[in-house]
Amino acid sequence: MDSAINPPDQHAKRGRPLPAAIAAQRHDLQTDAGGRVHYYADTSAAGRPLVLIHSINAAPSAMEMKPLFEHFRANRPVYALDLPGFGHSERAKRRYSPELFAKTIGEFLAEVVRDPSDLIAYSLGCEFAAMTAIETPERIRSLVFLSPTGFNTRGLPTGAAAERAHRILSLPGLSDGLYALLTTRPSIQYFYNQVFAGSTPPELIDYAYATTHQPGAKIAPLYFLSGQLFTPRACDRLYPRVTQPTLVIYDEDPNIDFRELPDFLARQPHWRAERLTPTHGMPQWEKPAETIAAIERFWDSLG
Repeated sequence: MDSAINPPDQHAKRGRPLPAAIAAQRHDLQTDAGGRVHYYADTSAAGRPLVLIHSINAAPSAMEMKPLFEHFRANRPVYALDLPGFGHSERAKRRYSPELFAKTIGEFLAEVVRDPSDLIAYSLGCEFAAMTAIETPERIRSLVFLSPTGFNTRGLPTGAAAERAHRILSLPGLSDGLYALLTTRPSIQYFYNQVFAGSTPPELIDYAYATTHQPGAKIAPLYFLSGQLFTPRACDRLYPRVTQPTLVIYDEDPNIDFRELPDFLARQPHWRAERLTPTHGMPQWEKPAETIAAIERFWDSLG
């Protein structure tokens, strides 16, 4: 069930509390799959609900989707989640997996949104959104994927190899040192500079630093770093099973490529793509006006 609006920060008693990523009403939902999930909502406008799903990396949160939330809140209900293990959501010691994230999104759609919605997801969040769309197609009208993973030719550790990688990365001392190195301000600045053709907005760096220095912040990212949160060959095993109209917005990305996207699009008539140049992986922040225009053209085409 939902908690009260603007729930107290769960980490305030242990260091500096994490600020809100978006100036909007804040709620918690207790889910079976992912525990307590935090989300931002503006339901003051009427219309089809819009749900925003951030990526997975060392420092993700609903902040990644802020430009889209701020724009669309004026004319439709908008929700932005902090996925389990990130942002203001519960950061419990549990086994994080693609299925956990997909089931959590599905619970959110069923318990909170309820009406069929449009989803916009970013990077690895696109794979989780696709899984949710496959499992509960009646709850999702359309999908927009921003720089989605799953179309690159580079392989990732899977199965036993990924399990071994996680065990190594989780060793005491090693995990602390690695995560501390990845989440210094210079490291965060370095990674963001790779995904921006221009300068990185300071609020992204500030919030990434804040969210990575909360209790339990390293737990979920270690599953990401070991490769366990990716679906092997998503372009063959996952995305073809999506039946909803889907738009891909992409250009260049320092961590993934889209070499298999053209062939995939040729086989999937209900998928389409727009390339926004120059962007380096975060079009909703790099070119928000162009990204929003592409999304609205896509929605208009659906009638």
